[in-house]
Amino acid sequence: MLPKLNRKRALFVLTKIDEILAWEKQKEAERDTRFVELGRYLCEVRAGQYWRVENLKSFDEFLERRFPESRRKAYYLMSIHEHLPPHARRELKQVGWSKGLELAKVARRDGQHFDCANWLHKAREMPYEQFRRVVEKELTGKEEEPSELIYFKVYKSQIPVIEQAIETAARMLGSDKSRGYCLEMICADFLAGAHLDDQNRDTLFYSITRFFQFLSGEQQQAFLDSMGERAS
Repeated sequence: MLPKLNRKRALFVLTKIDEILAWEKQKEAERDTRFVELGRYLCEVRAGQYWRVENLKSFDEFLERRFPESRRKAYYLMSIHEHLPPHARRELKQVGWSKGLELAKVARRDGQHFDCANWLHKAREMPYEQFRRVVEKELTGKEEEPSELIYFKVYKSQIPVIEQAIETAARMLGSDKSRGYCLEMICADFLAGAHLDDQNRDTLFYSITRFFQFLSGEQQQAFLDSMGERAS
């Protein structure tokens, strides 16, 4: 049986939900605005070497103190300030800093020819994941394969090792590769080593195949020639 509807209580509860969601949206917009401001100040610290006031040796040391878990976010915010025109940065209150980072990628490539109005319109109209895929296709000319977010907990003591491994992989694979690709290559390397001595050759084959895809055309051909010489 349906529960008896308490209309007065229902209106109270629904109103509270709307209030909380509106508050959360307002706080998110405020946070995005402050992040853009933060990126501007960080660029000024680097340009003026303000870190010397604290007797630090470098800008990187300054970031290590302010962003102990990861300096990547700081560089993202600085990239938004450096590459987006001022009127685009003002619009980030509506679209969010995550989309702002994607906009900065296109602006960095296009320079003075950046179609700001068109890209801002897309950023406002599209959910983040869809917008990110559109930017990825624009920059690479390729459709991105379907993706999903994976969540798991790590302890704070584990974060430095994880970040260092991903940053090392990024230097080897190229800075244009996402953190997801870097993590995949770390895992593929582990699996390749783990299955060298057992009978699970399918996993080893998959790992080698994924590594092969990240080689340049010349490197892929050199690898195939080398395998052909060994086979003969």
